Amino acid sequence: MKLEAYLNAGVSPFHVVQTVKERLTESGFEEISFGADHKLAEGKGYLMTPYPSVLFAFRIDTWKRGMHIAAAHTDWPAFKLKPQPDIKDSSYLRVNTEPYGGMLKRTWFDRPLGLAGKVMLRNVQDPYHPGEVLFDSGAPWLIIPSLAPHLDREIETREIDAQKVLMPLYGTGQEGSFMEKVAEKLGVAEEEILDYDLYLYNMDPAQVTGADSDLLCAPRIDNIASVAALTEGIAQVTEPSAGISLIALFDNEEIGSRSKQGADSELLRMVLEHIRRQMGLEGSIADELAESMLLSVDGAHAMHPNYKDKSDETARAFLGGGVVLKTSAGQRYVTDSRASAIIKGLCAEHGITLQQQANRSGAPGGQTLGPIASSYLPMLAADLGIPMLAMHSARELAHIRDYEALEALMRVFL
Repeated sequence: MKLEAYLNAGVSPFHVVQTVKERLTESGFEEISFGADHKLAEGKGYLMTPYPSVLFAFRIDTWKRGMHIAAAHTDWPAFKLKPQPDIKDSSYLRVNTEPYGGMLKRTWFDRPLGLAGKVMLRNVQDPYHPGEVLFDSGAPWLIIPSLAPHLDREIETREIDAQKVLMPLYGTGQEGSFMEKVAEKLGVAEEEILDYDLYLYNMDPAQVTGADSDLLCAPRIDNIASVAALTEGIAQVTEPSAGISLIALFDNEEIGSRSKQGADSELLRMVLEHIRRQMGLEGSIADELAESMLLSVDGAHAMHPNYKDKSDETARAFLGGGVVLKTSAGQRYVTDSRASAIIKGLCAEHGITLQQQANRSGAPGGQTLGPIASSYLPMLAADLGIPMLAMHSARELAHIRDYEALEALMRVFL
């Protein structure tokens, strides 16, 4: 499955997980329930989704020790629909939203915006188990129109008030409610909808660009590119490289990971302990940590040709330069010299292009899953990913060869 297919299908974290499930199921993976007993077969692939925006997939080899884990996240900066979203004023119909994550707000103006996520439906027989369905408008229902410069000569420099100027427009008139549109699309009555987690998404498709057709411009590259590489890696592995080879796809990284479905929780440890029990392994998970390794796979900042002073003087990353190994003295990235040496050795052995990057001093950059997950499971770990420009824009830019190198590394590591 090509990266562009992941990007176009992954219109919400829930749809990202659904896309990965479909891909792995086609590859022979069996979905199992978290917490239930299962007989696990050597080399066979298994997946579990403890929550609808989180997925773990793994293979086992009882003759090997240790764990090889690659982690990524299913979310990205977007706008989330608030409760009672209708704003009706002066013949315009808008919806109330709030920013999710650290987005480049200006890039969302004048884009065709769809709506996607999950919707919870009333279950009269059992209120503790409401219905849950995925939703995708499938069409550009919304748009955030910008203001013409004729009406505000300082519009380019004025701070954006999200509550005032980032409210999406979906129509004109005063009839009906926005949730009626959602209910109609789902084929249910509006009163059946109890709640929802719905996000706006940019409907611009992923597009190959550049004179040599080697660049990829698309929404959601951060971090669906990593999700795709991990999925393709675990799908194509026939012999696990460790006792447990696992990919962990978490939610809520863009808002700090501190949630039940985020990396800043006990979820990963619980999943690994469950797998070990099903393998019949005795002893503590701590017994395996010395022979285990975690890769935190997320986007990296490429040097911007128009803002060279924003990158380090020597430890720079470039589009087309390969996978980026990220380091930070302040542990914003978890890579140490031993983990770095292992990744460099693997890449050299298998002909995978690799570059190493550190942020410019005084510009710490964002934190990843690496320091968080490895604090719960103190094992050798490294941060890496593909270099990008326009990170957190409504459309980001990456190089196709870098993604191919990342996918190749995942096949080797897992």
